[in-house]
Amino acid sequence: MAAAIIAFSSCKKNSDETPESPDMNTAVAVATGDQVASQQFSDVFNISLGVQSSDAGEDVGMGTSAGILYKPGGGEGTLGDQCFTVTVAPKVRGEWPKTITWDFGNGCLGKDGKMRKGKIISIFTAPAYMPGAKISTTLEGYVVDSFAVSGTMTVENTTANNQFGWKVDVINGKITNTNTGFWRKWDATRTHTMVEGNSTPFNPMDDVYKITGGAKASNSNGISWKGDITSPVEWKFDCKWASKGQITFYWDQNPVPATLDFGNGSCDNKATVSYKGYSKEITLK
Repeated sequence: MAAAIIAFSSCKKNSDETPESPDMNTAVAVATGDQVASQQFSDVFNISLGVQSSDAGEDVGMGTSAGILYKPGGGEGTLGDQCFTVTVAPKVRGEWPKTITWDFGNGCLGKDGKMRKGKIISIFTAPAYMPGAKISTTLEGYVVDSFAVSGTMTVENTTANNQFGWKVDVINGKITNTNTGFWRKWDATRTHTMVEGNSTPFNPMDDVYKITGGAKASNSNGISWKGDITSPVEWKFDCKWASKGQITFYWDQNPVPATLDFGNGSCDNKATVSYKGYSKEITLK
């Protein structure tokens, strides 16, 4: 699902300071929390659709685990010292549906430097690159660094008229800090439309997606919010973070929205939260 964020260059009283305002502090907490959840499920999306033929016995995924678990490009197969296992049932060419399980055991350091535990389990109705294919993913004891991640993610290949696309739903998503117990619940529906890279379907490195949709969320501090992508978020496969776009947030009974802006297209981990004339730069994890 891949995932979405923003950075907004608006008028501001001071771009380097968060005013002593509970509302501004809440705006930053909401935007940051939304992106923590979005990034975690984007990671699950990339892993679940990234199974390589060397593990599955045939083309099943889209190569989206390059640089996360596998060597970039996928041509050399999995890492020589890989600490995760991939099982496929049935591992019979052309027989569907297939259940694919990534098992990270009690701790597995990925190519991206993240420590993972537990399992990601995905059921494919057909190869992910086929229009109409559906992938349903659940998580079993899944922990990334200090975040326990649970919930269900469904992905449908919505490719039409030679334009590649996905519909991604996160249902009952929950991210819990294993050190503090602080949690965020996150349900989202996103549409990913490829705007660059359609001519090279088996080379994800040149892919650029526009992402639209929204999410509803809450956290253990009692804050509930709704985030809508009001300017399509741009995500490049070769960049970990969104590079353009804007999300608008409303929380509780507050009638004034905050915005999160991802910037001008540069690949970096910075975004800007704006609220009531104030702005605050945040670092995306």
